[in-house]
Amino acid sequence: MLLATAAIVAGLILLVWSADKFVDGAAVTARHLGVSTLLIGMLVIGFGTSAPELMVSALAAGQGNPGLALGNGYGSNIANIGLILGAVALLSPLTVHSQVVKQELPLLCLVTLFSAWLLLDGDIARLDAGLLLLLLAVVLGLSIWRASGNGDDALGLNSAESIAEETMTFKASVTWTLVGLIVLIASSRLLVWGAVYIAEAFGVSDLIIGLTVVAIGTSLPELASSISALRKNEHDLVLGNVVGSNLFNTLGVVGLAGVIAPIDAGSEVLSRDWVVMAGMTLAMAVFAIGWRGQGRINRFEGGALLAVYIAYTSYLVYTIVQIRAG
Repeated sequence: MLLATAAIVAGLILLVWSADKFVDGAAVTARHLGVSTLLIGMLVIGFGTSAPELMVSALAAGQGNPGLALGNGYGSNIANIGLILGAVALLSPLTVHSQVVKQELPLLCLVTLFSAWLLLDGDIARLDAGLLLLLLAVVLGLSIWRASGNGDDALGLNSAESIAEETMTFKASVTWTLVGLIVLIASSRLLVWGAVYIAEAFGVSDLIIGLTVVAIGTSLPELASSISALRKNEHDLVLGNVVGSNLFNTLGVVGLAGVIAPIDAGSEVLSRDWVVMAGMTLAMAVFAIGWRGQGRINRFEGGALLAVYIAYTSYLVYTIVQIRAG
């Protein structure tokens, strides 16, 4: 048990470090290759902040633990809204200006509803997963097309502050990209092994572990980038980071895992976890868009999101304790 706990802690630390190095290296490499700033913001930064979730879920599905993959995807969405957005808004009220971000919020709500439809039959088959990945490609294409036409930031992810400074050479950027990717894979394997071991030791499903420990850990890159954006008074980036990450998680993370191995989703996923995720997504959209079109997530609303997250996580921990005691 001690070794598995150490593996989770070490895996999370290395996961966050490697994701940061991978994003920095990939962004600068893309700049050296002449890739547009828009594409860097959408693809490199967007996929980069979701790289931990993607890697962990893919490995978990490949190793026969698809529940961990599903829990990681949905749990990260809940953590992004409740823990990250809620805590950041509690520290400083967020004023939303970007029309693009506001346009993506209803899309996220629709995608969340679509995920519920896929869960109705109790599983996410390869066909379902393929539809999620196809929808992700469509969303990315439309977002890039819209942003390139009006000059706004796609998904709120593209900003000079969110892209690594070009202080490294092309050779160094390629090196850091490869090093980050290798460590990302290795740390993901370490984290998945530790999480599965502890789940089996406590007699709980890997879904629960994915919704709690793994979800919080893989959301750390979003937390770091959100705090950085807040310090620079980039409120739209904070929300855009959460919206973009949740779109990637719902479509890409769950979709990729489901293509690798069909996911058996118990009834509790739809009745408990999806309900919490959908409710928090709707609340975020209402707060950010605003009843009169002037979106502002104040401290009370941020505190409410954080309180819901704490209550939900406490319930999951209580479930683990009850199972362990029984």
